[in-house]
Order: sequence, then C-alpha cells, then structure tokens
Amino acid sequence: MSGSGAAGQDPTGDQDPAPGSPGPGQAPVPGQRNGSGTPGLPGTSGRILLPGLVDLHVHLRDPGQTHKEDFTTGTGAALAGGFTTVLDMPNNATPVTTREVLGRKLDLAGARVVCDTGLYFGSLGDNLSEFEAVQDLVWGLKLYLNTTTGGYLLDPDFLVSVLRAWRDAGARTGHRAVAAGARTACAETGGGHPVLLHAEADVLPTVLRAAGETGQPVHVCHVCCRAELEQIIAARAAGIPVTCGVTPHHLFLSAEDADRLGPHGEVRPALRPRADVDYLWENLAAIDVVESDHAPHTPAEKDQGVFGFPGLETTLPLLLWAERQGMLRREDIVAKCHEAPARILGLGDRGESVVELDEVEFELGDRELVSRAAWTPFAGRAGYGRVRRVSVRGRVVFEDGVVLAEPGEGFVLRPAAPVAGARS
Repeated sequence: MSGSGAAGQDPTGDQDPAPGSPGPGQAPVPGQRNGSGTPGLPGTSGRILLPGLVDLHVHLRDPGQTHKEDFTTGTGAALAGGFTTVLDMPNNATPVTTREVLGRKLDLAGARVVCDTGLYFGSLGDNLSEFEAVQDLVWGLKLYLNTTTGGYLLDPDFLVSVLRAWRDAGARTGHRAVAAGARTACAETGGGHPVLLHAEADVLPTVLRAAGETGQPVHVCHVCCRAELEQIIAARAAGIPVTCGVTPHHLFLSAEDADRLGPHGEVRPALRPRADVDYLWENLAAIDVVESDHAPHTPAEKDQGVFGFPGLETTLPLLLWAERQGMLRREDIVAKCHEAPARILGLGDRGESVVELDEVEFELGDRELVSRAAWTPFAGRAGYGRVRRVSVRGRVVFEDGVVLAEPGEGFVLRPAAPVAGARS
C-alpha cells in the first residue's frame, strides 16, 4: 500500500543518504542530533527529526464504511503524516456501545492496522451497565452533544449520570483518570478514563458544570471559536478538570473558505469567521492538543454536503509551515501532537518512534494521499516538511511515500497492556 509504489520497494535507488541521516531501510538512531545539535530542529543535513506523533481524534470508518477508509488505509495515512499512534472514535455505522461490538472492532483492528491504534467507547445514556466491562479495552468515552455524522446524539439531561457512571466504573476497575492541563498534570481525580465530547458553545456550559459536579475529567474536542475557548479557560481557573483540542481546519480555514469550497467545506463544528480563527491562534497556549478529526468521505459524498475532512496527512506540514511564519514554535508542535495527547490518555511507553522529514516547502494536493478519501480541503496551500521516513520500535514502517508495515503489524493499544496486531 502506498502513494507511490508497492509495499517493500526501495524507491531511493543508489542515492546516498544526506550526512547524518540513516540509509534506506535503516531507522534513525534514537536521540540522534540532526546536524544542529538540537533534537527535532533543522540541521545542516536538511532534515527534521520528530518523535512519532499522537492523534487522539480520528474516524477510520472501519467497520461498516470501508469505501471511505479502513484500518489499513487510515493508519497508513497516519504514518504518511508522521503519526505513529491514533485513537479511533466510536461513531461507526454500527455505533460502538456494547462490549460485543467493541470486541469485533478490536479484532478487525488487530488484523489490519499498520500503526499503533487505540479505540474509544460510545454512549447514548442507555448502556451504563457496559462501562465496567470495557475499561481494560478503551482509552476513553466519546459523547456527542451536537449534530455530527451519524446523528449520534446524547440528550444533555443524561450527561451527569453518564459521567458519574463512567467515573465509578473506572474506580471499580482500578483505572484512574489524570486531569492533564495544558501546562501541568494535575493529581489523579479518581475518575475513569477521560470523557471526550463534541460539545459546542451552546451546550458547553452543561458539560463544564457536569465535569465540576462529578470530578470526571473531560476533553472538549475541536474547539472552534472564542465563545468556547473562553469558557474552557474560565473553567480551568475554577478547578474543573477539562482539556481541549483544536483541529487544523479550524486553525487554517475560515468561513470564507467554506463559501469557496461549497459542499466540500461542510464540517462540524462549522468553519468560523476570521475573528474566531485569530482568537484561537492568539490563545494557542490554552489549547492542549492539535487533533486532526480525520473524517474521510469520498469526493462524490462530499458533493452531497456530508460533514468532515480528512486530515492525517496534512496536519504536520501545515503546522511546520506555521512555524516558518513565526505562528508557533517547534516545541509547541511536539507538546500538542506528542506529549499532551499521550499524557491526557495515559498511553504510557509504546517504544521509540522517530519521524524524519525533508526540509522543503511544497504544495498540498490530492494526488499523493494514502487515505482512501483521496482529497483535501487544503489543496493548493503551502505545507512544509515532507515525511521521508518513519520508524517504530527500531523498524522502518514508512519511507519515501511507501508504507512498509504489513497489516496487523501495528499494536492495538489497551490500557491493560499493548497487544501486537494479528499476533494477539
């Protein structure tokens, strides 16, 4: 599987590696300095080294909608974008709200993923008895309080009871969530794994009150505007255990782009006016993570106005381009795309991973994407830093546009212990 060749091929030919870089098929040396003497900073070799990134918010569509994406193409897109760990949402065609459905999805992931992958559980408030049985299998609970793909909505009146039940199930099974803020990791709260929410400005007060009442840590996904981020900043100041994420499309696109893109610009939360985009950038320090919300659909489906953008392969080049413009620092990228997601979820040690990129500016487009979606709303925009090689636990799994990992080679991550793909 590849954007430019068959798996296992070496497209580099006889070309000598740049000074200080590994040769074809050879993993970078852990902790290697890239010419400049500073880890992760550009050096004389013209390369950038980063740790493998973590995306805590993707929709891989498997099972049930594999014409859009599946575990193999989606995790391959992750590697192509520099992500070595992804966490997949539960709003599949058959929602993941029972232990039985979750078990089938875990089995499929084990046979198909090429990067490390974890799963979330879902709820409409009618499956609280299932919570205890899944604590060793998932990394959090995802709730939808606003309209999104699948019409999978929780009545806000059930929110406190759901948070309390999730917290108590975690406590009974020994899983204790950590309220990990943007700057420090707070003490353990006694709750279960975090609860992630699609909760826009109109329902966010309900979420924050419920988190405060129950002490259950919550993560507000895809913050998109001033009205949301201001509430989160105030809630943190009041001691409420809340973290938040922002998507690249809410940082790099605006309502003007939605008009230009037409039905291909439909996403939830919707793209916002430029004033909201500017506020997010001005207060980026208050946002814990950058999450792609990778939500692939075919171009034909987007013509019909379905919600969502693919994002795994465009997130890092957009952020590195923004760094070149002085909009953020390299340390911010590592913090928001590697350190904070792992801390919020409590992922622990998954082995060494290294992403090596060529220092080059290029035009983002559809042609070379690994994702089955085969389009991007960022087509024509500048990106920086083309992923050259990705290694995980000492093995090169992606190189020069080719996914080298075999389906099932990625780990299915579970809180009890990581389990290696199809060999579990």
